[in-house]
Amino acid sequence: MHDLRLGVIGYGLRASLARTAHRPGDGCRVVAVADTDPAAQTEAAADLPEADIVDDYRTLLNRDDIDAVIVLTPDHTHERVATDTLRAGKAAYVEKPLGISTEECDRVLAVAHETGSRLYVGHNMRHMGVVRLMRDIIARGEIGQVQTVWVRHFVGHGGDYYFKDWHAQRRHTTSLLLQKAAHDIDVLHWLAGGYTEVVSAFGDLRVYGRVTDRRAPDEPKRDDWFDPAGHWPPLAQTGLHAEIDVEDVSIVNLRLDNGVLAAYQQCHFTPDYWRNYTVIGDAGRLENFGDQPGAVVRVWNGRRSDYRADADAEYVVPVAEGGHGGADALIIAEFRRFVGAGGHTDTSPVAARMSVAAGAAATRSLRSGGVPQAVPALTEELAAYFATGQRR
Repeated sequence: MHDLRLGVIGYGLRASLARTAHRPGDGCRVVAVADTDPAAQTEAAADLPEADIVDDYRTLLNRDDIDAVIVLTPDHTHERVATDTLRAGKAAYVEKPLGISTEECDRVLAVAHETGSRLYVGHNMRHMGVVRLMRDIIARGEIGQVQTVWVRHFVGHGGDYYFKDWHAQRRHTTSLLLQKAAHDIDVLHWLAGGYTEVVSAFGDLRVYGRVTDRRAPDEPKRDDWFDPAGHWPPLAQTGLHAEIDVEDVSIVNLRLDNGVLAAYQQCHFTPDYWRNYTVIGDAGRLENFGDQPGAVVRVWNGRRSDYRADADAEYVVPVAEGGHGGADALIIAEFRRFVGAGGHTDTSPVAARMSVAAGAAATRSLRSGGVPQAVPALTEELAAYFATGQRR
């Protein structure tokens, strides 16, 4: 089988995924990159010297020698770029989130159905070792049937990553319950075996709204925008975006369509950066301690007791090489196989849509004082199409 010939649209913070995908002679080859930023073009040319570098993504879509396209553009452009890609007859990999509203996601799904072009969404956490380990424990019945899931996301570098550029603006993200939480809500759905149907949420801009050191509207991000050892405490941050109107802390309660109750919490001004999942069934519970290779997942299912660190079982997350604990390489391999053969994938465009729909509904709730919001269902026609591996 020849290398899958890839085009890449957008070469910014997720450019590492394009570099992961470029494996000439071993399945994938990036032949063209499109980006409007001259600095990104220079970086792409240095990283991928054999690829053509262009500034208009439509030039890339018009090429006959490109089999599939990886879309790594900012969130608010995903719908437009993805639908253009699908209408050009190219298979599309869209980095999460699929869109910044439920309606955008539904339009992308509808175009994929209309054109027959294959659509894949980059929820790489489904390939992370810690997530697969937790799902395997649940599938083996070690905690019984899942009843509730609690997720806490400590975004230790949130001030650097999300409050110094377009992520800080509602018109570009809707909220960080889409941009940042889409992964975790998708994993929550996957572990619980259902999709959110009703949410209630609270959130606020508690800290970064008080930081007065802001860039001018047209001023670029400063060279020291990211400093793992500095920028502490959060109120000492400098160079934040001129406009910040997204929340830096959010608390969401969710009821799934299978009756599972769940909670999700996100904070962008914590000192540490990690995710914590607790899944409780009717015969035990599990919890992860760390989320990278070498971390552990502990299971309590033998007896009742006060809290005890000596869990009934402990599993180590397998070591894996590459970005996101090896997940980036695995998701590119799945995408390549899917483009060629179709069929089942561990990621799912419908699941991606449902994570955005839950995040969008949660955003409506928290901005209306916690009023519960229903999550709109996907049409039966689209649900059936994607359930069969996008085969007509």
